Amino acid sequence: MLRSRTALGGMVTAPHHLAAEAGRDILREGGNAVEAMIAAAATIAVVYPHMNAIGGDGFWLVAEPGKDPVAIRACGGAAGLVTPDFYREQGHAAIPARGPMAALTVAGAIGGWIKAAEVAASLGGKMPHSRLMADAVHHAKTGVPITKSQSELTKSKMPELENSPGFVETYAANGLPAIGDVLSQPALGATLEHLGRAGFDDFYRGDIARSNALGLEAVGSPIRLADLEGYHAKIMTPLSVKLSSGTVFNMVPPTQGVASLMILGLYDRLGLGTAQRDGFDHIHGLVEATKRAFLKRDAHVGDPDRMSIDPMTLLSDEMLAAEAAKIDMKTALPWPHVAKPGDTIWVGAVDANGVAVSYIQSIFWEFGSGIVVPETGVLWQNRGSSFTLHDGPNQLGPGRLPFHTLNPALARLNDGSVLTYGTMGGEGQPQTQSAIFTRNVMFGQDLQEAVSAPRWLLGKTWGDDTTTLKLENRFDPALIEQLKSAGHTVELVGPYEDMMGHAGGIRLRKGGVMEGASDPRADGAVAAL
Repeated sequence: MLRSRTALGGMVTAPHHLAAEAGRDILREGGNAVEAMIAAAATIAVVYPHMNAIGGDGFWLVAEPGKDPVAIRACGGAAGLVTPDFYREQGHAAIPARGPMAALTVAGAIGGWIKAAEVAASLGGKMPHSRLMADAVHHAKTGVPITKSQSELTKSKMPELENSPGFVETYAANGLPAIGDVLSQPALGATLEHLGRAGFDDFYRGDIARSNALGLEAVGSPIRLADLEGYHAKIMTPLSVKLSSGTVFNMVPPTQGVASLMILGLYDRLGLGTAQRDGFDHIHGLVEATKRAFLKRDAHVGDPDRMSIDPMTLLSDEMLAAEAAKIDMKTALPWPHVAKPGDTIWVGAVDANGVAVSYIQSIFWEFGSGIVVPETGVLWQNRGSSFTLHDGPNQLGPGRLPFHTLNPALARLNDGSVLTYGTMGGEGQPQTQSAIFTRNVMFGQDLQEAVSAPRWLLGKTWGDDTTTLKLENRFDPALIEQLKSAGHTVELVGPYEDMMGHAGGIRLRKGGVMEGASDPRADGAVAAL
């Protein structure tokens, strides 16, 4: 099995090698980790469009040496026109998942780049926006070879996307793309080039904003120019939980970051000191902790302005102790459960000065709403389809923030190291994070081995309607039988399944050595100096 890549001068990991290399090159030219991440984020939006786009949302954790991380919440709210009645009056019992009526929230990702650039400048960053966009512009105009995952997902999702305005013309103009076909996106390249020249704010309050607003309205989206003009990302204090091994940080609502932290907090309190890595106590304990965390998440998490509790109460010692006490280490809690789908990219970066970044960028489902604005080449997310039309913390309303599966993670550990890690995969994100963290931090497994090792997924994702406990078939057959005997409804899947997410991580050791990992389930790489 491959071991982690190591370096001293800087490191970027991403689910596509061109994005990792774009960020690495910024580090090589003297940029910091935040600037490298902006370049990687722009590039991944071009080269991995089935998973993310600049018409989506983003969430950042940025940690300077010796300081707790800051969070950037870059998710857009619902358009001013939309209410539950708005959809009911047009005959919709639920919000459509594809097409113009699914494109109902402001794209927040570039708003996050605006705030990230401010953070980068405070760290001494001086890279011009035009340089940060240069690789993305090049790949959009010149073209990039289609990856296996993009080819397969375009084919499988075409029946539900072919009627979305702009989709076929952009991603399947010559028929379904095969692996190795070249995808050029000249309109998107021109947009990114303009943003590099005019500044990122132009996406919301400039020429690009006006073009996007006109294009979206023309095809029937409820988003208007005023929605874009009123949007600003926010710098915030992330959530955190103290573990026996250190402190882990994650994103505030409306994301499920609290669930990711709860899983680790509950597992840490189970007292499994004699557990074996990937043995029954390890896997069963994390799966049962996931169930407890998801129950709390679904009851409470949504637009933070509509939540009835402070999310940090879910991470208190009292709450974690009470919930951990409910976990039966011999028997599985029965589990049908409505899962949250989602498609995303996670990218991590660390520079030679010890600045660490954990970043998530997403359009929700594969290819989002499917809507591509022809004048700008921007693919728009369908994140708003996760709203409900009934009362609750995630009810649709003007300006409200929808529930997000996105949650970048970062940990400061007792041994002085910093771990930035994360994954795409909707409902699987907290579960994969728990696998990587416990394997690497609690059991001492090499980071690359922890990412590559077989994973599990409780619930449905990627269009799968089952709520089984899915296990990659590389797990020990004896473990599989133990889990079945404990009452888990086990379903075996292939050895390296896309549904398990595209994960990665970088661990910065106290002495300055960086250890990086990328996921063999993706098309990514670790690029380093």
